[in-house]
Amino acid sequence: MSGTALRISDALVRRIQAHGVETYPHECCGALLGNDSEAGRETLDLVPLANRRNDSPRNRFEVTPEDVRMAEKKAKDLKLEVIGWYHSHPDAPARPSEFDREHAWPWYSYIIVSVQQREPRDTKSWRLRDDRAAYDPEAIESVAQSASI
Repeated sequence: MSGTALRISDALVRRIQAHGVETYPHECCGALLGNDSEAGRETLDLVPLANRRNDSPRNRFEVTPEDVRMAEKKAKDLKLEVIGWYHSHPDAPARPSEFDREHAWPWYSYIIVSVQQREPRDTKSWRLRDDRAAYDPEAIESVAQSASI
């Protein structure tokens, strides 16, 4: 999977970072909407979601099946697909935890933003290997904001 890149506008990255700051010190979460083609994977919109985790929202997030269906419906309405998920790591690095790995699915892109003391820091993307053993880094490639959304 090396050599893969996730194309996303700086404006969408800033929206993810702002969501992480807004929910600090809890994790934020949301869906990445876009398309996956021979030209590559591109994020064109976001669906911010509520963190449904009640027992430890500071270091875990949870979405419900209804959240997933709502994100898939919005993607379909925009003629896009859910291509991944994002969440924040309050006062922690922008790398997947073991919990993240255990609850992730291969194929999707996973953007993680590190929010340190209410300030967004590193924003990185990851792809889970097909055997689910580990994540590989996925380069984030900045693109101009799409006019189609």
